[in-house]
Amino acid sequence: MLSVLLGLAGAIIYGASDFFGGMAARRVSAVRVTAINSVVGFVALAVGSLLLPTTWSRDALITGALTGIAGAAALVLLYACLAIGPMSILSPILALVAAVVPITIDFARGERLSPAGDAGLVVGLVAIILICLVPGAGAVRPSARGILMAIGSGLAIGVYLVVIDLSPADSGPAPLVVCFAITGLVMGSILLAGAVRRRLPAESARGAVLLFAVLCGLTDAAAALLFLLALRAGDLSVVSVLNALAPAGTIILAAIVLKERIAVVQWAGLAVALVAAALLALA
Repeated sequence: MLSVLLGLAGAIIYGASDFFGGMAARRVSAVRVTAINSVVGFVALAVGSLLLPTTWSRDALITGALTGIAGAAALVLLYACLAIGPMSILSPILALVAAVVPITIDFARGERLSPAGDAGLVVGLVAIILICLVPGAGAVRPSARGILMAIGSGLAIGVYLVVIDLSPADSGPAPLVVCFAITGLVMGSILLAGAVRRRLPAESARGAVLLFAVLCGLTDAAAALLFLLALRAGDLSVVSVLNALAPAGTIILAAIVLKERIAVVQWAGLAVALVAAALLALA
């Protein structure tokens, strides 16, 4: 039960982070927003490591570094998906792969849930598709490259969850501190390379844009910590499905703040997600 509550809270906050990041990315490049996000998240988690019980060990550093690399790969491939489109099809593929990878690993390790838990996983996967599905006026067939990018990003997210689940239980937020540091270095390097080659415009994040980018980093760090706690309190399979429900938070915030209309299929997805959460709580 605790794992499900932590996972749901993390999903909602992750969704908020995506919303804030999207608002900031309206004025500056998504790569720049992610770089700011990583720096802010790193600082927040570094402070958290001083306040929370934290043990720095070789395993904590290794798992943190690996998740940082996986996270950076997921972001780069995600941006490629956004550029190729259509996200109405690629987004559900990405989310499903991200959830299925940890479930498969858990199954291979011999982990089993109760019948209610198994039903919750299936219902949760359906909810992911419905929430991520954005109906459009005309159906556009995605390219093979776009599908491969979506699968690659989903695999990277799945690897992130599997590896962070292997971090020492007494390490506290230590692996996440390393993770955000690695991701920040990767995204910063991309920014630097783009500036040298003049492929990225000279942008400055100020005012509301900077505020949104900072909020993106703070909420991203908070969500990552909640998911880490959820993993340590429960099953990888359950948390991976809850993690993939993060777009629900983005949709709700967009409806409240930007007055965007929630499609009927997405309302259905939100309702199905609640059913999935209830079943997973009984796992």
